[in-house]
Amino acid sequence: MSNKEVSSGAQKAENLTRKKSAPKSAKSTKQTKSQPVKDEVKENSSTKTTQKTQRKSQKQTESRAVKSVSEKKSAKKQAREQKKLEAAKIRAEKKQRRLEKKLDAKQKRLDRIAAMKQHRAERREARRERHDMLKHETKEARIERKRSEKQARLEARVAKREAAAAERQAKREHRLKVRAEKRAERSEKRHAPGFGGWLAAVISLGVVTLALGTMLTFGWIFMNGMQADMASIQTENLYELNSIVDNIDTNLSKARVANTKNEQIAILSDIAVESEMAETVLERFPMETQLTQNMTSFVNKMGDSAQSMLRSVANGRKLTDSQIATIQYMYETNQQLKNTLNELCSNVGEKDIMEMLRGNGESIMFVTFGEIENNPVEVPKEIHDGPFAENTKTVSAKNLEGAEEITAARAEELAQGYFKDYNVTGVSCTGEVVSENLQCYNVTVSTDDGDMWAQLSKFGGKVVEFNSYKDCSDRNFSVERCTAIAEDFLSDLGFDNMKAVWTSENGTTCNLNFAYVDNGIIVYSDMVKVKVCEERGIVTGMEALGYVLNHTEREIPAASISKSEAKDKLNVNLEVKTSRLTLIPSDGEERLAWEFYGVYGGNDYYVYVDAQSGQEIQLFTVVGTAQGRALM
Repeated sequence: MSNKEVSSGAQKAENLTRKKSAPKSAKSTKQTKSQPVKDEVKENSSTKTTQKTQRKSQKQTESRAVKSVSEKKSAKKQAREQKKLEAAKIRAEKKQRRLEKKLDAKQKRLDRIAAMKQHRAERREARRERHDMLKHETKEARIERKRSEKQARLEARVAKREAAAAERQAKREHRLKVRAEKRAERSEKRHAPGFGGWLAAVISLGVVTLALGTMLTFGWIFMNGMQADMASIQTENLYELNSIVDNIDTNLSKARVANTKNEQIAILSDIAVESEMAETVLERFPMETQLTQNMTSFVNKMGDSAQSMLRSVANGRKLTDSQIATIQYMYETNQQLKNTLNELCSNVGEKDIMEMLRGNGESIMFVTFGEIENNPVEVPKEIHDGPFAENTKTVSAKNLEGAEEITAARAEELAQGYFKDYNVTGVSCTGEVVSENLQCYNVTVSTDDGDMWAQLSKFGGKVVEFNSYKDCSDRNFSVERCTAIAEDFLSDLGFDNMKAVWTSENGTTCNLNFAYVDNGIIVYSDMVKVKVCEERGIVTGMEALGYVLNHTEREIPAASISKSEAKDKLNVNLEVKTSRLTLIPSDGEERLAWEFYGVYGGNDYYVYVDAQSGQEIQLFTVVGTAQGRALM
């Protein structure tokens, strides 16, 4: 078989096989050839990826580092800012505290200034109230008030000393008791139980006996010591009074010859101050007011006269003949007191003072003061508070006869109604008092502007007196307006048909006297005194004792002589300004009289002529016209 034949079928199969396997082989070869390339590419790609990853990681690390640095910087910056804020806050707080402290100090300073002003105003008002009270107070009321004040002061001093002595005694007893207990404890430790108990009992009994004896001894020593102290105090009071009277004597002697304004002002100021000091010392003596009332009345009136003259001189006026005569009278009267007190100080000793304190009426103190009172000190008739302003002498309240007796609760209700225009916040009855045989309730009225004090009669519930401590520092209301305010106030309280008969201005306070009008006749016995604040235009005080004691239905007889006939009885040199018919108190009775107000030689006078007999029965001279003027 030839080669061609042999290869025809087999050759075809072989060729076919080769064709089929050839591509695969080529492909395999190709793959074999490309495999290193791919591995190299993969290796390069992996390297690149690693590098990228490293670079990315590096960048992230760097980013984190930068971020960390940034955060640290931010934290530091924030810390600095926070520190600055805290420092600023601390500075602001310190500044605020300094400001608050400064404001607080300023407020405290203002409060102190306000408190000082208030205290001064209260002291001025208290002095003014006291002056008004003394001016308007009756002799009997003054006697009773001073007796009560002296008794209260004496009781307060005694109570204070007794309390101190009791406290010292209690401390001493406590110390003795503690010592006894300690001794008993030590004895119990040193001795047998039976013996220790017996010893403790003996010691306790001894301590009790010692304490009792100490108390009795100490009480005796204390009482004698207290009396010695009081004797020393009263001796000092006596010498102080003597010294003041000596100074008044010197100043009155100077006042008689002083002729210039400055000298007169200085001397009269000293007399006014020393008179008040003398009155204060007289109040300290623990004796019945009957033994000092004339002296007290004299020094009180002397102070009033000195103040009146002082105002007159300060306003550029010369002292009138009447005022000069008053100075001479006061000088002579004060000399009598001076001589008596000088002799008393020369003769009195501690024993005599002790006798006075024990109430021995034979002691030299009582005898000497009694001699002074038995020679009454007459005060010149001068108008400081209007004619017949101190007329309250009577035995019973005519106006309240048959009136219903009220309770304390009813008195509070009435006071609530009487003072309804004062913004009352509370009323309380604080007790009862008897004045001039008149039984009264003491009532305290609380308002938004402070407390007021009033007295209401136990029978009838009439307002006898009331007072308030209102500060008046300006003058917004005239005398005429104050008069109208006072009239309305009295009308609301049930005081009808009242007419203002006298007024005086004391700084920013208007003092008015009202008298009852009966068919056109001025009844001076029925008088009410009213005080009006010229700043606020309100009534701040009222005293109606004269009215309550004297007011009644009267049958007034007709005048027997005419006004012209009565005028003919006057001194021809008196220039009459006004005249009217009045009912005046005289020698314990009421008399119908013609009142003439006139001027002579620069002085003002009030002359009263009996409307029945034509006799001149009363004469007043007005001292210190700058103090007030009559309302006709």
